[in-house]
Amino acid sequence: MIAGLVPAFAQQGSTEPYAPKQSDRPTPIDGDEAGFKPIFNGRTLEGWRGDPTYWRVENGSLVGEITPETVVKSNTFIIWQGGKPRDFELKLDYRITSAGNSGINYRSVVVPDPVTPENQFAMRGYQCDLDGAKRYSGNNYEEKGRRFLAVRGQVSHVVGGRPPILLSTFDESDALAAYVADDWNAVHLIVRGNTLTHMINGRLMSVTIDDDIPNRPADGLIGVQVHVGPPMKVEYRKIRLKEW
Repeated sequence: MIAGLVPAFAQQGSTEPYAPKQSDRPTPIDGDEAGFKPIFNGRTLEGWRGDPTYWRVENGSLVGEITPETVVKSNTFIIWQGGKPRDFELKLDYRITSAGNSGINYRSVVVPDPVTPENQFAMRGYQCDLDGAKRYSGNNYEEKGRRFLAVRGQVSHVVGGRPPILLSTFDESDALAAYVADDWNAVHLIVRGNTLTHMINGRLMSVTIDDDIPNRPADGLIGVQVHVGPPMKVEYRKIRLKEW
C-alpha cells in the first residue's frame, strides 16, 4: 500500500472493500478528509510571526485588527512558520467586519516594503481575497505581483505577457457573493501543481490555471492579512492544512 493512503473500505467505516455501482454519485462527507492537521492552536501565536500591534489571539481565533490609532500605510501579514507548502489543501473559518479587507496568502515570500520600511511582514504571492463588502471574496489576486489572476466566477488561464485569459464563466460574481455570510465563513483552498481552486462555504469561487512559468511560485509561505484602509477586524479559526 502507498504510504499515507488508507484503504477505501477503512475510510468508509465498512469491513467490505468499496465496489463502485452504476447508481453511485459523489456525496459530501461529515468533517474533513483524512490528512488535515491544525496549524493554529487557538490559544497562542506559537508557530506564527507578525506585528503584535495588529495580531492577537482572542476567544480561540487569530485576530487581526486595525484601530483609529494603528491605521496602516501598507498591508501587513501574520505568517505561519511551519514550512513552505507546495501542493496542499488549506481549510479555515473567517469572519470580517463590513469595511474590512483581508486575504489568505500562499506560495508567498516576504518582501521589502518601500512604503513602510519597518514593516517586516509584507508578502508577495497568491492570495485568496476576502473582504467585508464581498466585492472581492474568492478572487485570486497575486499580492505585489501579477495582481488579478482570476475573478470570482471565473476559470482563468495565466500565460504571461498579457492579461489572464478567461476560459469560462461558471456563475456571476454577484450571485456567488450571496453565498458569503456576514458572520463566519468556511474557506477551502486546493493548490495542486499549476491549478489553484478557491471555495467559500462549499461554493466554487475561482479556478486559476497558471502556466506563466517564469513568474509563478512553486511553493512558499502561508499568511493572513490586514489591509490598508479604515479600521477593521478579521478573525480566523480552525486553520488546518493537508500537504500532498
